[in-house]
Amino acid sequence: MEFTLEQAIEVLAGTPGVLRALLGGLSAPWVESNYGEKTFSPFDVVGHLIHGERTDWIPRARMILEHGESRAFEPFDRYAMYEESKGKKIGELLDTFESHRRENVAALRAMRLTPDKLALRGRHPALGSVTLEALLATWAVHDLNHVHQIAKAMAYQYREAVGPWREYLSILPR
Repeated sequence: MEFTLEQAIEVLAGTPGVLRALLGGLSAPWVESNYGEKTFSPFDVVGHLIHGERTDWIPRARMILEHGESRAFEPFDRYAMYEESKGKKIGELLDTFESHRRENVAALRAMRLTPDKLALRGRHPALGSVTLEALLATWAVHDLNHVHQIAKAMAYQYREAVGPWREYLSILPR
């Protein structure tokens, strides 16, 4: 499947609803448990996505449009959510994410990106030269990656309870 902005926006605009359907109203054990050392819980993932909405995708897109490769992106703090989400509830995080995502999808649409603009390049601090198209495709896949991560963390909580069916459940470790 080739990248199209409208198809990427379908995923980006839909993610808040997916997360709310998956996590809204669940008890703490579902949202606060992870699947092992150095893994994110669903709560952590939503906080991470909020941080990305504030500091990553749209700021980097704007940097490409304004500066091209002349300035590298600011490094992204993948763990900022631990401090930023302290004391909050999952419902609050879902509301915050939904609000930021709605604003960012509107900002993305307002950029009126043409194929020529999507081909513009920026400079990632670790990856080097990247296109605006690759950045936006990554944003959509990043969402899907974290939806998978949330499902994995949740499934892991019943890894023993499923008994012998575990061998049929590829989401669980063998």
